[in-house]
Amino acid sequence: MSEQTEDMQEEKARAAAWFRSLRDQIVAAFEGLEDSHAEGPFAEMDAGRFEVSETRRSSEDGSDAGGGLMSVMRDGRVFEKVGVNISEVYGQLGERAQAAMAARKGFPGMSGDPRFWASGISLVAHMRNPHVPAVHMNTRMFWTPHGWWFGGGSDLNPCIEYAEDTAHFHQVQKDHLDPHGGDLYPRLKAWADEYFYIPHRGRARGVGGIFLDDHNSGDWAQDFALIQDIGRAFLPAFVPLVETRRRQSCGPADRDAQLIHRGLYAEYNLVYDRGTKFGLETGHDANAVLMSLPPLAKWV
Repeated sequence: MSEQTEDMQEEKARAAAWFRSLRDQIVAAFEGLEDSHAEGPFAEMDAGRFEVSETRRSSEDGSDAGGGLMSVMRDGRVFEKVGVNISEVYGQLGERAQAAMAARKGFPGMSGDPRFWASGISLVAHMRNPHVPAVHMNTRMFWTPHGWWFGGGSDLNPCIEYAEDTAHFHQVQKDHLDPHGGDLYPRLKAWADEYFYIPHRGRARGVGGIFLDDHNSGDWAQDFALIQDIGRAFLPAFVPLVETRRRQSCGPADRDAQLIHRGLYAEYNLVYDRGTKFGLETGHDANAVLMSLPPLAKWV
């Protein structure tokens, strides 16, 4: 057990503060989109606003186990439902959670000491206009006395695909990753393609993005800089797509396609998503964990 790993209080505080800062930037940008009176089929609706509530993690012995903020906007003119959550949780992992972590390739392990700390930001946006793609973004830091890692990424989930939107989203990710190494974007893109694949449907849930997990190069500052740039890429990758597509007219067939695609998204998050399973397994607020689910969906 290294002295450096045990004494990461400053690093933990910096990571948690960054996730909070990124959350504040995104919430402000999204409410700004709601306030802008762009042309389009939903321009006359009332602008949406985030409702913010505190979340708490439940511990078996009733001790303080941390929590976070859940920020959810519903029924806006741009966002039908969007959640931007941050959390900072800690305590001891139960046996099932420890086993799940130990099975992960690249995770530093628990080695008989179940203490942990984790902080991160998680965002899922389901859009009002079917031409505007849904989107997911998550970045996080996890610590145990035996190691630490970063993880996360973002991916685009359109129900009506536009090649130019996909190209823009991926190019912005690449631009933010290239300063950290030219091999990083293709590797993280391939990881996202594999991670967000739905085996029982034989397809991906969207058009991909970037993803990494259990990332520890041995240099905390370098890895923190990488996870910050993954977060910084989100708004310039996504907001221009919203500003363009929100103006397009849409009809019942478009709405039907949107609801069917949301069913695909719900299937993935409930059956395969690692973050959903971990959040529920470790006692975090269920409403915050399941924030990612769409407000309406359908299956054929």
